[in-house]
Amino acid sequence: MKTIFKYPLMQVPEEQISLPVGAEILTVQTQGEQPCIWAMIDLNEIRYKNVTIETFGTGHKMDDAERRYIGTYQINNGDYVFHVFERLDI
Repeated sequence: MKTIFKYPLMQVPEEQISLPVGAEILTVQTQGEQPCIWAMIDLNEIRYKNVTIETFGTGHKMDDAERRYIGTYQINNGDYVFHVFERLDI
């Protein structure tokens, strides 16, 4: 059985979150001022993996690492805009 879970982010450049194997990250948005990732997971999956999430502000430099774009969120009434990626080459 699948469901969608929310995973709050810490607002740091790089962090690890633990997701069930096979989880599909759907989006990143804010709930209040808290950025969160929503992922579709299998409730029957007992194996977990660490996923590296990277967050970049607009205009911040990025290296050539392999990443998958998740989405963009804004905080402080749009004063700060951040772009979130799943790091794939770790």
